Amino acid sequence: MAPPLSPADLLSQVNRDVERSYLRARNGLRYVRGRIRPKLGTTPKDIVWRRDKAQLWRYRSQPARFAQPLLIVTSLVSRSYILDLLPGSSAVEFLRDQGFDVFMLDWGIPDQLDADNSFETYVDEYLPRAVAAVRRETGCEELTIAGYCLGGVLSVLYANGHEDAGVRNLVLMATPVDFEEMGPMVAALREGRLDPEHLIDETGNVPAEVLYRGFFMLAPTTIVAQRATLLENLWNDEFVRGFEAMAQWARDQVPFPGAAFREVVELFVRRNALMDGALRVGGREIDFATTGATVLNAMADNDTVVPRAAAEPIGALVGRPDRRHALRLPGGHVTFGTGRSAFRHSLPSLANWIAAHSDERSRKRGS
Repeated sequence: MAPPLSPADLLSQVNRDVERSYLRARNGLRYVRGRIRPKLGTTPKDIVWRRDKAQLWRYRSQPARFAQPLLIVTSLVSRSYILDLLPGSSAVEFLRDQGFDVFMLDWGIPDQLDADNSFETYVDEYLPRAVAAVRRETGCEELTIAGYCLGGVLSVLYANGHEDAGVRNLVLMATPVDFEEMGPMVAALREGRLDPEHLIDETGNVPAEVLYRGFFMLAPTTIVAQRATLLENLWNDEFVRGFEAMAQWARDQVPFPGAAFREVVELFVRRNALMDGALRVGGREIDFATTGATVLNAMADNDTVVPRAAAEPIGALVGRPDRRHALRLPGGHVTFGTGRSAFRHSLPSLANWIAAHSDERSRKRGS
């Protein structure tokens, strides 16, 4: 048995419990009324290139420590601010402060004008122009590309599909390759129980609500556990702010352009074509082992969106065998962007690897 508390310790505990009860009541009312709405994606940045809905952002910083800029290529099916969630809990802020010149390619919110966007649109139109803009802005011909989720697939196709890609390092974060390992989210489409045309609306795209329901069905009991955790920590302003930020991101899905969605279903889900180590895009075959870039395959052990088994084959398919590296990280799908595990493990590990494969700028004596 624990020794009895002294009167002073007992009074201190009572005061703490009373204060937490007050904070729980205050924060609970704010949460129910929708008054806890933190601003997301606020790291200062400039738009340095745009085309249609796509925008290239450059994050403001002191002169970079490393010569090669870092271009983050985001997924097509979720909002990019998961990588810039809140001040103090932002991947781009962390990487910027590690000395990288950070750019992000954001795809925007597709509408009917984007329904015909195929993988060729992203790989042969948007990405080459965005990379050219990075080169103009920095004066550096080589860069590191970090692709997240489906953004990783686009990055693989770009790096291998263009002779002048200029990719020194290719970092693939939670990037799906083996779609037979993608679980229940794609099983119905693979087995023909669900027709992709039934998911496409009058705009020619898959609505955001359909995607949200698909991700929710991966773990339908998660929301119960999350709310129980919220109730337990309702007294903690920082926790509540972070919880609501993540909840906003989870609800804030974007439509999936219809043409690209059809390609994903037919080529990736039903034919598992990425496992061939090559894909036909824009009238030519792109061999995934062509790039001379150093490749890092970063996977999260508890990822339920892109299970580790779906990402592991990258190690045998992408890049040259002597330039392939793998990194296993704790946490789930968002460990590359936010959360305690991200800042303890994932982001420091990624930053250290990129730094080790980049050139440091020479520093003046005495600086």
